Amino acid sequence: MVNVSSTAISKKTAPTSINRPSATAVGTIVWLASEVMFFAAIFAVYFTLWSTSTGQWSDGIKVLNIPFAAINTVILVLSSVTCQFGVFAAERMQHRNTGKGMKNWGLTRWFFISYVLGAIFVTGQVFEYATLVSEGITPATDTFWSAFFIGTGFHALHVIGGLMAFLVIIGRSYATRKFGHHDATSAIVVSYYWHFVDVVWLILFAAVYILPLIG
Repeated sequence: MVNVSSTAISKKTAPTSINRPSATAVGTIVWLASEVMFFAAIFAVYFTLWSTSTGQWSDGIKVLNIPFAAINTVILVLSSVTCQFGVFAAERMQHRNTGKGMKNWGLTRWFFISYVLGAIFVTGQVFEYATLVSEGITPATDTFWSAFFIGTGFHALHVIGGLMAFLVIIGRSYATRKFGHHDATSAIVVSYYWHFVDVVWLILFAAVYILPLIG
């Protein structure tokens, strides 16, 4: 008879570990899916109103400062780029700077830059709203401006939510002595949200500032 050691049997019969996705990441993705439906409804309303009030769209687009909005869009896109560099640092478990040069910047540095760029974007939107109001334009002016303020306003609220999330991650990264997997996952989840906000704005920018010019 061949004697098989208990160690060998245990190695063959021991269950293999299963790498399950983070519950936080999965929950965030599900929540973002609901946000996609929310903004899809806003876009549906926007284009429905556009189809019934074409003249108001052609008049409204003449008032908007498209170059200013384009610069603001570039700023938001850059914030998404720096956010992703922060994710790369988090994946390396590098939450603080390890030396001079951008390649040694940690999560907190990259996320702080993203926060500043996002804050500049929101400030730009507030300036745009203030300029329009000073010219007597409000959501009650006509259908175009109602759709404009609702769409961009809800997006601005989402950007502010992302800025608050950046501050939470930055604060936790500074406070922790040992940056771990849970901290990295939290940073990655925030990046999901921020990239989503960025993509939504690109669609909004195209729908509000560009399509009426060529439509």
